[in-house]
Amino acid sequence: MKRSSLILLAIAVGAGLGIAAVRWTQSPPGGGTGIAVKLPDRFSQSATAGRDLFDANCKLCHGSNGAGTDQGPTLIHKVYEPNHHTDQAFYRAAQLGVRAHHWRFGNMPPVAGATRDDVGLIIRYVREIQRANGIY
Repeated sequence: MKRSSLILLAIAVGAGLGIAAVRWTQSPPGGGTGIAVKLPDRFSQSATAGRDLFDANCKLCHGSNGAGTDQGPTLIHKVYEPNHHTDQAFYRAAQLGVRAHHWRFGNMPPVAGATRDDVGLIIRYVREIQRANGIY
């Protein structure tokens, strides 16, 4: 390959990576200032129990109703839709924590004291809010 072709390729790759980096830092879930969240007209009984557990274990970082804060990303975003982050991803995150990978908040520690049943109720709560916001 000619030197000029290599230089053009390097510029194109660099530009593409730069654009991708800007998109991730400018859009949720890394925005962190909270978003407007539409709540369902009615929560299921499981989600109502999950709301109390979410408030006790997750709200400090993920904000009211999962809207995000300057401490943690919103969970009401297509990145966290069930087809991308399955319920199992939420169970693992609560049990093991998560290494920062698409947000600027640092690593998420494990959720101390939350049982698998607790996390299941929290997931139900988050999923019902996601559905109310068009995230399936």
